[in-house]
Amino acid sequence: MSILQKQNPLLEKVKMKRRYFVLSSVSFGLVIGCTSLQTKDSPQPSVELSTNSVPPAIANITEPIFTENGVAIRGADPVAYFEVGEPLQGNQQFTHNWMGVNWWFSSAQNRDLFAASPEQYAPQYGGFCAFAVANGYTAPIVPEAWSIVEGRLYLNFSLRVRSRWERDIPGNIARANKNWPGAAANFRG
Repeated sequence: MSILQKQNPLLEKVKMKRRYFVLSSVSFGLVIGCTSLQTKDSPQPSVELSTNSVPPAIANITEPIFTENGVAIRGADPVAYFEVGEPLQGNQQFTHNWMGVNWWFSSAQNRDLFAASPEQYAPQYGGFCAFAVANGYTAPIVPEAWSIVEGRLYLNFSLRVRSRWERDIPGNIARANKNWPGAAANFRG
């Protein structure tokens, strides 16, 4: 400790406050700078998620699911992407609850297929935007912005964002697979 610090403890407190102010200002600037880089078509962080408890068979999985009004993936039928090759709006009449979330289907047959093997049909990253997860955050989706890659369903924020995601599908999937556990664990819906 220097002689000045021994003689004036008030000076040390002022220095600490100055350091805190500088660090706070730099952190705030980084946050503002990073968010200002997003364009109007860039996916914005999502706000609604379900982290409800899950059935005992998959009790160790606590993956958040993108929901809107308590319904997964905006009510789109996840099985239809595979069986029909296009998104179909589900019907509340054909509902299945999986991972604490209601999933809607266009038919009883699709609902039953999903119930028998949900991991086969459920979208990757809890139904959040695949491009956003590849870039370290979550964002909502539109059912029309979809892709099936190696038997897995990927959804995106918009058709334009899907085009950006498709420029490097293997790289985006690798980054999203790496980012998803942290994004899922840190989400505070």
